Amino acid sequence: MFLPGRPVMPGGAGSAEFASMRAAGASPLARRLLALDGVRSAFFGADFVTVTKDPGVAWPVLRPEVFEVVADFFASGEPVLTPTADGEGGGGGGGGAGPADTAILDTDSEVVAMIKELIETRVKPAVAEDGGNIVFCGFDEATGVVALELQGACSTCSSSSVTLKHGVENMLRHYVPEVKGVEEVKGEATEAVERESDKALSAMEKKLADAGILRS
Repeated sequence: MFLPGRPVMPGGAGSAEFASMRAAGASPLARRLLALDGVRSAFFGADFVTVTKDPGVAWPVLRPEVFEVVADFFASGEPVLTPTADGEGGGGGGGGAGPADTAILDTDSEVVAMIKELIETRVKPAVAEDGGNIVFCGFDEATGVVALELQGACSTCSSSSVTLKHGVENMLRHYVPEVKGVEEVKGEATEAVERESDKALSAMEKKLADAGILRS
């Protein structure tokens, strides 16, 4: 997690995730980070930046490059997000999500409103401390399952399933009896990292098999 010492998102609120150059069209900073060899995705929180790396890249090598890009960008005074073709700034389709995902609508049931309130006031601040975000994707009233997407550092953390099940799920079930469980919705960045991890694992298994070390 990189802390530039000033607000990252406009107004110091919300978040945005970028998993491709196309998605990063509205963010000069995201484009520069994604241009670094080994950076898989970039995530911006209210006052922090996190990046997800390719499995085969070592952090000690990549971290100084990311730090330099972040430091130089904020020293330049450029805006993190710029207006898109339709005149609006935003995440460029890369999974950006601010307070909008937990904004309580007139059409929301009392249960959904309570779930959104808990996620906004209790869950998001906690995961932001670790460089991540959790986005509310929906609630199935028939099954009682809350759909959530993990972003930033949380999306590739080995303990993310524990966070969802023993942290978020237990808290929601305690305050909202209608909630029976939570399930993770995979975002574009998470799926991309998992695909690369599978490729790296398959390549390693092939090498071991060719060397006679791994046998099926």
